[in-house]
Amino acid sequence: MRVLVLRALGLGDLLTAVPALRGLRRAHPGAEITLAAPGWLADAVDRIDAVDRLVPTEGLVPIDYESPDLAVNLHGRGPRSTELLRATHPARLITHGVHVPWPRHQHEVLRWCRLLGQFGIACDPVELRLPPVPRHDAIVVHPGASHGARRWPADRFAAVARALGPDVVVTGSPAEEALVREVAPGRTRTGDLAGLLDLVGGARLVVCGDTGVAHVATAYGTPSVVLFGPVPPAEWGPRSGPHHVLWHGTTGDTFADRPDPGLIRITPDEVLDAARSLLGGGPWPGSASSARAMSG
Repeated sequence: MRVLVLRALGLGDLLTAVPALRGLRRAHPGAEITLAAPGWLADAVDRIDAVDRLVPTEGLVPIDYESPDLAVNLHGRGPRSTELLRATHPARLITHGVHVPWPRHQHEVLRWCRLLGQFGIACDPVELRLPPVPRHDAIVVHPGASHGARRWPADRFAAVARALGPDVVVTGSPAEEALVREVAPGRTRTGDLAGLLDLVGGARLVVCGDTGVAHVATAYGTPSVVLFGPVPPAEWGPRSGPHHVLWHGTTGDTFADRPDPGLIRITPDEVLDAARSLLGGGPWPGSASSARAMSG
């Protein structure tokens, strides 16, 4: 049996779909499961035990695959994603549509588990973990995000990095090199995805916004402080593990160019208090927290 799954999105999107992919594997243990996703995610895809093959697919473009026995739309509600899967001529298609309405205000992990469940494929939403990597003493600070609305100001990340001490490593993509240098010159690391996964997966603590690195921390059980702004953590936040979410209860435009007003309300002291609690200490000296905080 040949199964084709479409999830042509980013790193966090891929990792939130892991329970659904594992549900597919259990339902079809002898199948070849092919994932249509961006090629740059190959190192992450290789670590998911439920995927056999990656077909590089950058966004909603024609998929280089023909006649699967089953096609599964884990990309979105359509219509474009559904049309692209239909164009591969599957014998059977699982997707949201007229008979399977798109659930609003639901956690992303649950959304895809629910979809497959409606087609008789049981998924366990807690199955988010990737195989462990070696542990180390670094504290990872990741200031980047795909959109400005989810990007906490660099000077605040810099203040947090200074306070957390010499074990801090600031990470980012090659395109974010100027940003990471601004946060902590001389303590930066940009590079390939495999290196980022190993660094975050083995870290003592991660501090980041609502971005892919937060989902990497969840996948490896790495303690994390995650800063939320325009999107509520009830829809995209960590669902298990030693995590501390900071959110001021507001929502906004996740695609905006400027930091969300709710995100701006989070202070460095609040982040440091959350970090200290995860590192095993009390409140950060001289700080006062006021954000709505949730630990999981």
